[in-house]
Amino acid sequence: MEQRIRALGHEHVSAEHTSTFELTSDDWLTPAGDCILGIGADTTPVAFDDAFVAACRSHEAAITATLCAGEFEQTIEGHGHPDLRFENDRSMVVRTSEYVDDRTVMVGADTAAAEIDRDLVTELEAGAELECVLRVDVE
Repeated sequence: MEQRIRALGHEHVSAEHTSTFELTSDDWLTPAGDCILGIGADTTPVAFDDAFVAACRSHEAAITATLCAGEFEQTIEGHGHPDLRFENDRSMVVRTSEYVDDRTVMVGADTAAAEIDRDLVTELEAGAELECVLRVDVE
């Protein structure tokens, strides 16, 4: 099962956060938002498909996030959690930790913003379109 999110890069994308990355539906970004990779996201967790949400609510759910900007692509792997709520209407966060709140869409991720390919980050700093494809497989 997949969930696609489209967003835009921004001149303040720095991708320096060491434990998360985020996409937001907000249309602005300050330099303090060092985890945010894209703004103006066209969908948020509250609007995700019910079947997708249900599949993610398992420790056995393998979740991947594939980020594409320009000619660059990177896939991040993590997993689900029974406490994932998918209630936020502004942003989604992928976490390397097991922390869960209403913005969390994946935990145990193998990559945070600071580890995103710098060529992909450069594209986002230039305002490139970003596509994030979340995929869940329950084993």
